[in-house]
Amino acid sequence: MKILGRVALVLNIIGGINWGLIGLFKFDLVAWIFGGQDAVLSRIIYTLVGIAAIYCISFLFRDRALND
Repeated sequence: MKILGRVALVLNIIGGINWGLIGLFKFDLVAWIFGGQDAVLSRIIYTLVGIAAIYCISFLFRDRALND
């Protein structure tokens, strides 16, 4: 898997953990670390996670193994 794919998966894992915390405990870890949901750094992280998720959609349509 190329480096971009690995970065995208890491960002999706971060996003998934954050959503799990929000769902279970109403705690937004990204907002807590970077100064609230409206903070510029939080919005950048949210945007990167969203872009990574869109990129990871392409993994569903690849013929070769993901661990190349």
